[in-house]
Amino acid sequence: MRPTIMEVNLKNFRFNLNHIKEKLSKGTKIMPVIKANAYGTCINTRLDIINEFDIVAVAIVQEGVFLRKLGYQKEIFILNQPSIEEIDEILENNLTVGICSNYFLEELVKKKKSAKVHIEIGTGMGRTGIHPNRTAEYIDQIQVQDNIKIEGIYTHMSCADTDYEYTEKQIKSFEKAVQIAKNKVPDLRYVHSCASNGLVNFPEAHYNLVRPGMILYGYQSGEKIKEKINLKPVCKLKSKITFLKTVKSGTSIGYARKFITQKETKIATIPIGYADGIRRELSNIGEVFINGKKVPIIGNICMDGLMADVTNLEHVEIGDNVWIWDNENITLEQIASKCNTINYEIISTISSRVPRVFIEE
Repeated sequence: MRPTIMEVNLKNFRFNLNHIKEKLSKGTKIMPVIKANAYGTCINTRLDIINEFDIVAVAIVQEGVFLRKLGYQKEIFILNQPSIEEIDEILENNLTVGICSNYFLEELVKKKKSAKVHIEIGTGMGRTGIHPNRTAEYIDQIQVQDNIKIEGIYTHMSCADTDYEYTEKQIKSFEKAVQIAKNKVPDLRYVHSCASNGLVNFPEAHYNLVRPGMILYGYQSGEKIKEKINLKPVCKLKSKITFLKTVKSGTSIGYARKFITQKETKIATIPIGYADGIRRELSNIGEVFINGKKVPIIGNICMDGLMADVTNLEHVEIGDNVWIWDNENITLEQIASKCNTINYEIISTISSRVPRVFIEE
């Protein structure tokens, strides 16, 4: 195994799940969002975990096919309407799909095979979804088809952590569509609008299904979320020192000589780089945590490694642990801030080169 790994704490995942359940009304189910390799944690590979849920959500068809090959036999919902070229795979793997366009519906009908769908209502996300005023018309188009079963209706909230007034308008708009759908589809199984932020901030919009994503993994999904729900981060990213050297003042470090030592400096080389998901924006501004202290990343981050100034450590040797983030001394949010991005992007782009090690403690 590489010295670079991501530790994934399954006990913390279950802790977060239990605290999410405490927020829900009786009868509301959880559809965990396990897209993008479960936000980079690879918990989607753990059949023992995902089998606890009757329905799970993914973003693309390939993610659903992967779960079928893994052995997951319950419902898999594709959040985003795929391309028409993927319809055969959807049907072959018994995937439930979100739809919101006439052309996709027409191509689905042409296959003459049974398909399950959730209708996406566009209430203000500005991405996909039918206008709420078209709800009745769109349902009528589907119901005349013998092979299409309407299983659910849903929407996406765009700013459930920052703009409560706008979100309340979205909820009201969605509620109108829901009432139309329930009248036309008496056996409608699922109604869902809340992802992580909506789940925490708008309990009145839980309906009978919620879609937690980031909070399942223990990280902030929006402003002040951790003040409202108790969460434990699921993963830590670490590596080890594989090379040490002491260099003189005036020594250039890394590609393009972006760092020049100003004094005698002890440098550690650490085998994790941008091909593993470490952003180059951290070059010369980021830190890692070694032997109880933060130390600066120096020089440009390389594809396969980075260098750190360990001069001020009292003791350091090859093989010492290096924490890229440990959720305490260096957090995912701090890294994201330095990279001018969000924690979602940092965690979900840690590459498959980094082994995930599952722990229960």
